[in-house]
Amino acid sequence: MNFGQAIRSGFRNYKNFAGRACRSELWFWILFTVLVAIATEILDSAIFVYHDGPSPLNSPLNALSTLMLLLPTLAAAARRLHDTDRSGWWLVLGLTGIGILVLLYWQCQKGTPGTNRFGPEPPVPQVSPV
Repeated sequence: MNFGQAIRSGFRNYKNFAGRACRSELWFWILFTVLVAIATEILDSAIFVYHDGPSPLNSPLNALSTLMLLLPTLAAAARRLHDTDRSGWWLVLGLTGIGILVLLYWQCQKGTPGTNRFGPEPPVPQVSPV
C-alpha cells in the first residue's frame, strides 16, 4: 500500500475497528498524522503569538487536527493489532507508558498469513510501475 492509498483507507475506515490492516497502512497513516501536526504547528506559530510557549490554547489548528485524526488513528492501530491476531483492546496497554513499547513491537511485526479470527488477510494493492 502506498502513501495515498493509506490516507484514503484511513479516512474511509475512520470508525471501522473491525478487520485487518497491513503494516504499510498503519505506518503511512502515522507519517501523515505527523506531517499534519508539523504543518498545523507551523501555521499556528505564524498566525498566533506564543507568550508562554506552545499550548493547545494558542495552537487551535494543531489541537483541532489532533482531535480530528484521533479516531482514525485508533481504528487503524486496532485493525493493525487484528492483523497480528491480537484484540484491539490491547491499545489500552498504551496508557501504562511502558505498554507503548510493547504496542510498538507488535505493530512492527508481520501479520498472520491467511485468515485469522479477525478476518482474511488484507489484500495487497497492485501498484503499477512508474
